[in-house]
Amino acid sequence: MTENTLAFDQWIRTRFVELNTELELLYKQQNDRANVVGIGDNLKQTLEQEGNALIAKLVSEGNTDEGFDAAFDLLGNVGLFMAACRRHEITEPSRERTSPLVEASTLAMHIGSSIGVTPRFATAHLCTHNKAVDGKYKRFTDLIDEKVFIDYNTKGILGFKRAADALLKILPLGISHPISLDLLQCAKVALEDVLSSNQTLFDTLDDDEFFYAVRPYYKPYRVGSQVYRGANAGDFAGINVVDMLLGLCFANEQSYSQMLVDKFLYMMPEDQQILRDCMRRTSLMDEFLAQAKHANQPWFQQHLSMFLSVCEAHGETAIQHHNQLVNKYIEKPAEVMESQHLEKVTASGPPLSVLLNSLEKLRDRRCAADRDDIRTRFQDIHSLKALLES
Repeated sequence: MTENTLAFDQWIRTRFVELNTELELLYKQQNDRANVVGIGDNLKQTLEQEGNALIAKLVSEGNTDEGFDAAFDLLGNVGLFMAACRRHEITEPSRERTSPLVEASTLAMHIGSSIGVTPRFATAHLCTHNKAVDGKYKRFTDLIDEKVFIDYNTKGILGFKRAADALLKILPLGISHPISLDLLQCAKVALEDVLSSNQTLFDTLDDDEFFYAVRPYYKPYRVGSQVYRGANAGDFAGINVVDMLLGLCFANEQSYSQMLVDKFLYMMPEDQQILRDCMRRTSLMDEFLAQAKHANQPWFQQHLSMFLSVCEAHGETAIQHHNQLVNKYIEKPAEVMESQHLEKVTASGPPLSVLLNSLEKLRDRRCAADRDDIRTRFQDIHSLKALLES
């Protein structure tokens, strides 16, 4: 890490957090908490000036070629700064054709293009690739609800990654291999861990604090002339690997494949490779359907029973996420928000109603719901359950 990179990292971990926290406390005192215009302008100016000065030195320094990890970490720091400027409306995509953060845009595009990721901060920067120093990792603020959100998002992501890793290991073994039963059990336990961590998140995270003081840092912002959507907790391969290997979602379905295409560059390169490989694989559900002639064999009964349990657990995570987390932390708070702020609610860009509709359909695919307007595996799950001996 160069001297300039270290100085910027230390600023992100200290002064940057202090300034954002001070601004959040000022916003909280307003009757219209979503309004940030004209509030704490001196703090915003300090944030912008200090960040730009540090980044300008990094732009002048050029590519130090310290490897992917160092480059990705620096991109995250630049991205956190740009996201904070967006949150405080120092920048605002709808009123600009290009980002006024010229140095930050230049550095972000340079790094992003060189390592094959989107030139903004992504979920991995705050979750799975967020190095702690003396027990403290990078955050936007010192507010407890942001820590709760990051902690339990990270736990959930790692749970899905464990489930995906177990399912991927079944592919070279085949569904009848004795060890495949153990791997299915591992996937089930991992998904149950996701359910548990999500429930803790749901019980602990204050809905107003998330909506007004955490979520706004995940909004879309410009890098150069291009607007990039906000970071999403689903921007990793694991959850989609589980979707497709279980056979609950289809890589050749337009709406689902479009979602995968949209998220590729928001993921780590190794995740991109895993996901591309998984998109061409035969699902475990199709394997069980193809081998129904072995339904009277003990291995088939045991393995199918565990497979269906994994499908059920994955469906439960989808139901939990949509019916609890999305409803409580996005939909309900938006109902009482001042109308002028509604068009800027979502991190992914589309209007809230469009986002909620797409999330509902994704939930129903993952839990194999009985719907006639979208393709789900309801009938196939029913057929497989019929093969189990009572």
